[in-house]
Amino acid sequence: MSSHKDTFDDRRNAAAEAKKKLLERFRAQPPADDPAVLARLAAQKLQGEARMKREAEAASRAEEKAAAAAAAKAAEVARKIREAEDAAQAIVDAKRAAAALLVEQKAARDARYAARKKRR
Repeated sequence: MSSHKDTFDDRRNAAAEAKKKLLERFRAQPPADDPAVLARLAAQKLQGEARMKREAEAASRAEEKAAAAAAAKAAEVARKIREAEDAAQAIVDAKRAAAALLVEQKAARDARYAARKKRR
């Protein structure tokens, strides 16, 4: 058999008592137009506004940080492009110098050949 000695009436009375206590707790709350409630709501509103302001500032700082990172990356890319252009220009200058040297060597060789021919 059951070890509970509660009857249906006992359970019904306990439920009614619980409902009474819940109703008393609800009635004990101050009304919505009570100055204490209004002050608490105003404080909550101020806290919410302050939180929104902090979040907006944090988002702004994050955007500024991202913009600074993008600018730094752009500057780095521009520097690498300048270095690549300088390297390409150095290669072009070296090839021109080599070509000029070859032309100069050929002219000297031709002059020696012409002088040798003239002596014969």
